[in-house]
Amino acid sequence: MKTLTKEMQEAITPSIALNLLKEGNQRFVNNLKINRNLLQQANETTDGQHPFAVILSCIDSRTSAELIFDQGLGDIFSVRIAGNIINEDILGSMEFGCKVAGSKIIVVLGHTKCGAVKGACDHVEMGNLTALLTKIRPAVDDEIQTKENRNSSNSVFVENVAAINVNRSVKSIMERSPILKEMIESGQIGIVGGTHDITTGKVTFYTETMNSVSH
Repeated sequence: MKTLTKEMQEAITPSIALNLLKEGNQRFVNNLKINRNLLQQANETTDGQHPFAVILSCIDSRTSAELIFDQGLGDIFSVRIAGNIINEDILGSMEFGCKVAGSKIIVVLGHTKCGAVKGACDHVEMGNLTALLTKIRPAVDDEIQTKENRNSSNSVFVENVAAINVNRSVKSIMERSPILKEMIESGQIGIVGGTHDITTGKVTFYTETMNSVSH
């Protein structure tokens, strides 16, 4: 697998970028990962990097973006934080990844059985985690389908909240970053939300969140 060059990166459209991730996840699910010389890629990226995607995912140990999308060194910017939430530092990192470094797509990736989402559902308060979970709380409040057992013991409720949280993060990126919004609206980059099933490894993208990416 070739290491991405600036020329290769420039030839990738947001739609192509999404397909590269879909194909990589399909390889992961089928345990058919591409054979890469990672040391060679390390050497080839010494003087610069040209990733094609910025992926915001959870810190969950089962949700490594490089692994579940079968990507190598220099292929993606991986932004990880509990609950795949948005803050100004993450927005700044995304702006760097797209405006400065040339990435073509932003993915907000939630996952099943997310501990941070469960914590928000249960109103957990613990040290600095309290402030982080507060950022997920609006997704809990937005889940209006579940009338009873609105806590982490209700798996359907948890997954509903996780999906809403992803959608809110996608919307927040558009609302809080004029730089990224302009790039998305002009078609320079795309954005999409999705979820990773930690049991099967499969990533499902939410078509309703896609912007500047062909369906």
